[in-house]
Amino acid sequence: MSVSLRLVPPPIRLVDAPEPNWSQIARLSDDTGLLEHARHATPRREHGYCVDDVARGLLVASREPQPTALVAGLAERYLAFLTHALTADGRCHNRLSYDRRWLDEPDVGDWWGRAVWGLGTAAGRCPVPWIRAEARTAFTIAARKRSPWPRAMAFAGLGAAEVLRADPRAGAAAELLGDAATVVGLPDSDPEWVWPERELTYANPALAEVLIAAGDLLGDEPLLTDGLRMLSWLCRTQEHQGHLSTVPVGGWRPDVPRHRYDQQPIEVAATADACATAGAVTGDDRWDAPLFQAIAWFLGDNDSGTVMYDPLTGGGYDGLTPNGPNLNQGAESTLALVSTLQHARALAGRSATRPSGGSA
Repeated sequence: MSVSLRLVPPPIRLVDAPEPNWSQIARLSDDTGLLEHARHATPRREHGYCVDDVARGLLVASREPQPTALVAGLAERYLAFLTHALTADGRCHNRLSYDRRWLDEPDVGDWWGRAVWGLGTAAGRCPVPWIRAEARTAFTIAARKRSPWPRAMAFAGLGAAEVLRADPRAGAAAELLGDAATVVGLPDSDPEWVWPERELTYANPALAEVLIAAGDLLGDEPLLTDGLRMLSWLCRTQEHQGHLSTVPVGGWRPDVPRHRYDQQPIEVAATADACATAGAVTGDDRWDAPLFQAIAWFLGDNDSGTVMYDPLTGGGYDGLTPNGPNLNQGAESTLALVSTLQHARALAGRSATRPSGGSA
């Protein structure tokens, strides 16, 4: 009689995470900016560029503590793109065709918020002095505006937080951060649905993260507590059978069965960002556990048990579907991968200094 054995894969460890790889981002970049889409790893020029992705590119590049010449050069290009997208009054275009024509009117949608986030991060953290200075100038222009949309304001508020961490006297950044927290709103008192909205849609971790940042940097302890409560609830809500299962396209609502697909890598990266911020603000290493879940999601600890990146190209897959990964490796998903691997590198460094070796 033959016996069939089910092979159980070994648990994913922090040491399994590769170093951030910029190869696919470089492949998608040209002398104008960062192309939005790819067919597998090949850039699709017909879809052009968008500020959303270029801003993400500047943000992630600015987080590199010791950027290579390649990464510094990409940051320069992305900064030039964003300054070109801004109008004098602080509004922002989003979509540029491959032949360098703006396809929209400037406004203050999500792309404006992401531009402010990218510029603020470059102003506060980029190791290249002239990029920091120019990004601060552009941030000051964009930060004059406000958006009625919570996610646009959350993104902008996170950029303001980066400026404020670097320069506590930055009054305009403090005002923008405070306004962002106000637009996002406070968590619901219902313990079953601790969220300011009656639906979980996209970029949910950013809403909690901006409250955490505002509470910390503006000295508002109740606001900090509210943000941490929101993020803790969201992390519990997104945990499924011991791994991260992010809110997918289509969202989740109270008392409605939760579907699991399509999951977007950018939601994983947003979860990693928020947990890293919560850990840094509180000094509580319990936030390392949900941060590690976000890292492990890319390494295969997800609802499909599928690795979500291509080690040959450095590209991140565009989404997790019921049939496995969408194998296209566009800018958004690849930057989400690189950003999360930056957190993996930082977490590994912290874990190495702990006597117990850390919780991951």
